[in-house]
Amino acid sequence: MSEGTGAVETEEFARLLRELKDRSGLSYGTLAKRLHMSTSTLHRYCNGTALPHEYMPAERFARVCRATPEELVELHRSWILADAARGRRTDRTAEPAPAEAPAPVTEPEAAPVEPTAGETGGAPVIGAPVVVAVAEPVRPRRRRSALIASAAAVALLAAVMIVARPTIWDGGSDAGGPQAAGATAAATGVPAVPEPSLSAPAASTTRTVTPTDTALATATTTPSPTTPSPSTPTQPSNAPAPLTVGTRPYVYADPCSQHFLVNSAPAQVGPPATERDAPRWAAAYGAVSSGEQQVALTVQGTGADTVVLEALHVRITAKGAPLAWNDYSMGVGCGGEVDTKSFDIDLDRGSPVITVRGGQRDFPYKVSKSDPEVFYVTAHTKAHDVRWDLTLDWSSGNRRGTVPIDNKGTPFRTSADVNRPGYDYPPGGSEWIKRADG
Repeated sequence: MSEGTGAVETEEFARLLRELKDRSGLSYGTLAKRLHMSTSTLHRYCNGTALPHEYMPAERFARVCRATPEELVELHRSWILADAARGRRTDRTAEPAPAEAPAPVTEPEAAPVEPTAGETGGAPVIGAPVVVAVAEPVRPRRRRSALIASAAAVALLAAVMIVARPTIWDGGSDAGGPQAAGATAAATGVPAVPEPSLSAPAASTTRTVTPTDTALATATTTPSPTTPSPSTPTQPSNAPAPLTVGTRPYVYADPCSQHFLVNSAPAQVGPPATERDAPRWAAAYGAVSSGEQQVALTVQGTGADTVVLEALHVRITAKGAPLAWNDYSMGVGCGGEVDTKSFDIDLDRGSPVITVRGGQRDFPYKVSKSDPEVFYVTAHTKAHDVRWDLTLDWSSGNRRGTVPIDNKGTPFRTSADVNRPGYDYPPGGSEWIKRADG
């Protein structure tokens, strides 16, 4: 949240929020409770003194205020412009960091220059610094330290030459062979360094480093093929989906909307069930939804990341002739059905698809742990007994997947009820009564 923005873009965004709030008739307190936000924060958003860091709070605000799809698009566009303007103001007001003063450089003290063999009239000798140290034992300790350091450097160079050779020499007179290395070692007074061994067994002798060994030694510094690179995160194939789907298989659009087909006589069927008890009642009598079935899906993310719900699909697992069973109504004397926002499935089509109805907008949707969605899916048939289920496609970051949706491991089942005997259970009654038109 950016306090005191004062930008034209932010004021335009705030104006759109105010219009949505005023039209909804909801107070700041009511909106704050529904959005799980503080009233003061909503005030700042609507008067232009604050801008949400993310668009999601504004989108939830707009949905609660019943914004149209066009208004949602315009609000999102306005927030993007205001957020970009906020970023530009931050860049202009940022002060460059002071440059750090360079660290003082201390010049190394030069070692005393020793006379060479040529200057003393003698022949040049390999490792002359060591010879001078022996010839002048009374020189100060600092000069001896410098000379010893020089000798160590020469010895290190000799060791590197030995390790770099990939083959074993046979004692020949090659200028690069061990005789030359021995001469260098004798001149410097440092013993020759044995060749290293990579992963040699404890009981074996030291072996020569071959070109293959060198390649293996180099490979050990690179990441293992089984180790994911930090720049390209991977996701285990068996990782759980970042969302949950709660299913209510029998939704009563009104107390009388649900009918069940049961292969039993009225005397063998108990009183009708409420929506809460419908799954237990249907399981007890082997009941099947009659004519149509409305299913509610509550989708919610499980983590901090947003999950995009890409599409919802229907699949027919079996289709046959309608069931010749009795029809039992779960309510009597109800009013008209309330038209809820939902999705519709015509199970009688050759290849059923999910269509939008009642003003519901189509996919995609976004959900998170704090922002779930509820979808109502109504399937109906007039000519078949149909078993069906759903699949929900989702994506989150670089992950994608599909969640199967059914009735606790079994397909949903809906059968046509044409010309079936119908029974009602009157309020206050104690038995099923045959319907006049049944």
